[in-house]
Amino acid sequence: MKKKKIIFNILTALILMILIFLYMNKDKFVYVGSVDIIEVDCSNKHQILSEVYESDQRIRKANNLIKYAKEDHRNQELVISIIEKCGMPTLNEVTQKHMNAIWLGLQHTDEKIRKKYFPQIEKAVENGDLSKQQYALMKDRILMDEGKPQIYGSQIKNGKLYKLENPETVNERRKEMGMETIEDYLKYFNIQFNPN
Repeated sequence: MKKKKIIFNILTALILMILIFLYMNKDKFVYVGSVDIIEVDCSNKHQILSEVYESDQRIRKANNLIKYAKEDHRNQELVISIIEKCGMPTLNEVTQKHMNAIWLGLQHTDEKIRKKYFPQIEKAVENGDLSKQQYALMKDRILMDEGKPQIYGSQIKNGKLYKLENPETVNERRKEMGMETIEDYLKYFNIQFNPN
């Protein structure tokens, strides 16, 4: 009987400590929900995409994704809603900055959404509305999401270059996409390239 009471008291104290910890850190734990299609004014897509671009860059520079999770989520909803309600923009309709906002919103969303809209990214690259480098970055991210080796060597995971298909020819593939050598790219992350 005494043992049960001690165990009960320990469990109660543990639960209480967890609740206090969660309450004290409540601003760091943000559930933003699913990315949904929302109402957007297609005639205002220039301003919306400008705001998405500025917001995305501010969030990435601040390097505090938890703090900005709601804002990042909102950007993703705006991008997806513009594509769904207004159609995928082109450089005939918007600026390069706006096209980059579309790409950033999709690159920074979850893997299901990224994969769903990737064909539109491919078409935008074929049409010259987005760069080959943007294609390569998203393609590698999708392959990593699927647990497959990446092609262009753009993805870093846990401080290391994520597994790479045919590492000995990666610089040829990178050159085709207008990317710097893998060695130069990895210097930004203090990683040395080892093709083996």
